[in-house]
Amino acid sequence: MKNIPHDFYLKFLDQKVYDDTLNFHTKGNFTTHECVRNISCLHNFQPQLLGDLTGNELQLYPDMDITLEEHALENLSIESPLHRDHSCDFFDGTTVDFELIKQVVKPLLTKSTNSSKRGYPSAGALYPVEVFCCSLSSSNIWPCPEKVLHLLPSSRKFEILQGSQETNLLMEAILPTGNSVGNPSHAIIYMMYLPKTLFKYRYRGYRLALMETGSMYMLVDLQCKAIKLKSRPWSGYTDNMVCRALSLNPTLFYPSCIQLIGGKK
Repeated sequence: MKNIPHDFYLKFLDQKVYDDTLNFHTKGNFTTHECVRNISCLHNFQPQLLGDLTGNELQLYPDMDITLEEHALENLSIESPLHRDHSCDFFDGTTVDFELIKQVVKPLLTKSTNSSKRGYPSAGALYPVEVFCCSLSSSNIWPCPEKVLHLLPSSRKFEILQGSQETNLLMEAILPTGNSVGNPSHAIIYMMYLPKTLFKYRYRGYRLALMETGSMYMLVDLQCKAIKLKSRPWSGYTDNMVCRALSLNPTLFYPSCIQLIGGKK
């Protein structure tokens, strides 16, 4: 395992590829802040129309009855390890012990101490998505004064994020005013480091990093079920606010997803 400074990847970055990807990513940013509460709007769709357009399957030939009725599928058994719980609608503030958070991230570690392969696929073994574990509740038992830990999957350790003793800014960035999910005790932030994402596969690297994020949060979701925790993937945040709360450069680091974690009722 080589300890390479994160900014070393900048030497191999194509500036045009980086600028194009940055511009595209920014178009999908979601602004949630009090200052734009009365002037921002996502759409003007009526609830009835949204209900008609969501939660459906997409049939290529909806007017033709050409399905294989005799081969209808059955659901996974509830006992199956792949039968996931529903995403949590509301977290009641129940605290989660740090020892359980250590269990939560185990699927993201390297599979052995002498291999770079981890518990999920990554194109070219680049692993461009960094994981940050955040304590959001003052009542959590946490191993250090700093409330954000960076997962080192090969070393199997946590790196302490400096200057993260206070979580007010982080809470505001992750859970803006008016959210309806309650009080999760922890958050896992999946952060794309763009130089590592793009230097080898260029534009396609961005797509691969998003694919990798999906693999990671699904494994964590299933692990949460196994150890009886609530989980919910979350996108109601603004990228720059999250980076600012973590003191990370918002032109190099991009949160691709945040996963909220809480205890069972």
